[in-house]
Amino acid sequence: MKRPPAQCNRFFVSTDFSVSYRRAKQLEWQSPATSGYSLLAVLSGRLVYTTAGESRDLDATQFVLFEPNASLVANASHVEILLLTFSASLVMQHATAMHLVPANSTVSFKAGQLSGDQKLDAVFAEFVNELTDDQPGKDIVMRALVEQLVVHVLRNYAQPRRSEQLELSRVGLVDRRIRRSVELMHTQLDQELTLKALAAASYLSPFHFARLFKKLTGATPHNYLAGVRATRAQLLLAETELSVTEIGSRVGYLSASHFTKAFRLATGTTPREFRKGLIPANSSSAIERQ
Repeated sequence: MKRPPAQCNRFFVSTDFSVSYRRAKQLEWQSPATSGYSLLAVLSGRLVYTTAGESRDLDATQFVLFEPNASLVANASHVEILLLTFSASLVMQHATAMHLVPANSTVSFKAGQLSGDQKLDAVFAEFVNELTDDQPGKDIVMRALVEQLVVHVLRNYAQPRRSEQLELSRVGLVDRRIRRSVELMHTQLDQELTLKALAAASYLSPFHFARLFKKLTGATPHNYLAGVRATRAQLLLAETELSVTEIGSRVGYLSASHFTKAFRLATGTTPREFRKGLIPANSSSAIERQ
């Protein structure tokens, strides 16, 4: 496999998963909580990440699995990483097909840094190869690799977790007590959603809603909304020819500069840099759109 350059950003985005490959001298981002799952792997170098109020080091050949509602702050120097996100429906669909979860259960993963998985290391290398080489059929191979990875982590690192409150809704795995407010975020993210409006969707006072939301997700309602907006923006950048300004407007930002700042905070890159590094489906090379 040809070694990627010292600075390399490659992204693949679909409706139910995304893959980010970053090779950078300096990398920093703050990913808000979401209703999906994710996997962060360090291929070379060292990364410091903070989640649930605890900071940890992630060294080369280590990876960590995050469950829904996990926020992440990360920074590193001279690092090479893969970040994969999966919709809750994709994970639960596979877990159900594999008979891993009984009724009223969700999937929980082993906590902390994991390593020594040669099969996953090989899959990570295939992801990098697909993202950095110009070959046709990338969308087919990427989905096949994601399917293989999800099955592998479910077999080796997952366990069912019984939950009477969490449910798989149309917007992901969400506690039913705040489901209506999270759905409102997804359906009206282009509008200015006040704390009062979000609380009303869950039939709670703003005070009690804010406390409950933070307790259940680890994030404030508006930080969570920022994550929803960043995820939708990535999909729009990948699947449309809309300008950055128009995409910012569609995900709820009044100005392109505000959108760029929020997007960079959530992803570690600007919308234009992200689009430049995109690997489009049904194409043999990356595209650069402005």
